[in-house]
Amino acid sequence: MSRLDDELNALASLSPAQLREKWSGMEGAAPPSVPPALLRRLLAQRLQERRHGTLPALVARELARIALEGPEAAPPRRNVELSPGTRLLREWKGQTITVEVLERGFQYADRTWRSLSEIARHVTGAHWSGPRFFGLTAHG
Repeated sequence: MSRLDDELNALASLSPAQLREKWSGMEGAAPPSVPPALLRRLLAQRLQERRHGTLPALVARELARIALEGPEAAPPRRNVELSPGTRLLREWKGQTITVEVLERGFQYADRTWRSLSEIARHVTGAHWSGPRFFGLTAHG
């Protein structure tokens, strides 16, 4: 059994006062005002973080978002940077739509367009979000 395992197992036998004292010694601050069972879990987490490291910031943010919004919440939208020269392809009703990203605008069907939404509207005949039509959003 490792030293970490021993420390984790020892937490189970500590009184509430001993848990608060251990927190103060480890963190250098007063413990949070939580029930002893939760403080025991928080101490176990801190011990494990010291041994194995913390979660990457991206993972921690995503877990916090899920805790606030619930597991069924949609993932955050990603902003995609399109560089000039990038080609976007989309299959629509048996036709391949190819768009080239320009410095200012987009090239499609031998014409320069201001936005992907204009192209999507032209192709489909309906109002579409251009980034969504070309699969550039999380919901695309």
